[in-house]
Amino acid sequence: KVSFISMGELVHTLKTEEFTRKSQIRMKRIRDSNLVIIDDLMYMAMDTREANLFFHLINDLYDKASIILTSNKSPSEWGEIIGEPGITTAILDRLIHRVEVIQFDDSSYRMKHRSSIFGEKSVQN
Repeated sequence: KVSFISMGELVHTLKTEEFTRKSQIRMKRIRDSNLVIIDDLMYMAMDTREANLFFHLINDLYDKASIILTSNKSPSEWGEIIGEPGITTAILDRLIHRVEVIQFDDSSYRMKHRSSIFGEKSVQN
């Protein structure tokens, strides 16, 4: 079982899980997955509640599922986004325990191939 969710959707789903049946079902599917893919991790700042909810999800998945995270921020920058050093450390502790980091240094795939889509003309022309 594989679940894919963007970080924005995940935070919203975690925050509404105790109130809506739809979020409860979605989170159950995520927690029951063998592989969870979270896209665009750390593109937005989290408040303390959101960071705690995210930590509890990572803790639930730890040793039960494989996790793939995509992010344009390195783990050293996560503390700024999460804002809570203790929570950041706990999340990274679980994620980095058995990690394989794949780093791409190229420019965005979308931007790299933009010229092939639009030719020589800019989107603004």
